[in-house]
Amino acid sequence: MTHTYPFTSALVTGASSGIGGAMVHLLGEAGIPQVIVARRVHRLDELAATYPNIEVIGADLSTAKGVAAVVERVSDPHRPVDLVVNNAGFGTSGDFHALDPERLANEVNVNITALTRISRAALGQMVPRGRGYLLNVSSVASFQPAPRLAVYAATKAYVTSLTESLHEEVRGTGVHVTALCPGLTRTEFQSVSNSDSYSGRYPSFAWLSAAEVAEAGLTDVAKGRALSIPGMLYKGMVTAASITPRGLLRRAAGMVQRG
Repeated sequence: MTHTYPFTSALVTGASSGIGGAMVHLLGEAGIPQVIVARRVHRLDELAATYPNIEVIGADLSTAKGVAAVVERVSDPHRPVDLVVNNAGFGTSGDFHALDPERLANEVNVNITALTRISRAALGQMVPRGRGYLLNVSSVASFQPAPRLAVYAATKAYVTSLTESLHEEVRGTGVHVTALCPGLTRTEFQSVSNSDSYSGRYPSFAWLSAAEVAEAGLTDVAKGRALSIPGMLYKGMVTAASITPRGLLRRAAGMVQRG
């Protein structure tokens, strides 16, 4: 089924796989011109060969050079981007005191610094124009503590908070800002974050596909929703987390990780 979206063009970071790749397919099938960004250029080239009107940018968003390349493209007034998706990000699983500090610094750079810079560039073009869509990919982990994924959850808490704030800032301007907060999703995240060992603990019904998450995010940003939480299970979990005492929530999260 081909979806219809109001976007006239799009830029997607982290487009080489997972949720970002699924978004590229949905937007490509809808005939929307795209700029796709990732480190793995060979994967981007494969996507570009599948759909017309795709521009490829190879960029490592853990570096200032990579972020600058995307910011420059988003800021180009002669080639406006209607939808910007900040999907690039990764996690690190393990006891915080034992993790590689350089990897953690790169995680913060990609999940927070790059997303903030690109969001600023996007809104800097969209608000004066009176039109645009910004979709920042966060996580249900942003609503609760996540022992052994502590830095990831903390970065995603930042993403959700920032995005909700921006949603209100631009209200009435014609610009839509949405945080996409998926739960367990079948992507490369588990292998990259070294969390394959415990991903098997969760039942099959708890897992979403990347396509389901991507479709929900694109639909909800088009509708102007502040939060997009795919799946009734995760909508319920987020609601429960909002009314559960913090101490109990924290202990429960720790028990899940040790189980």
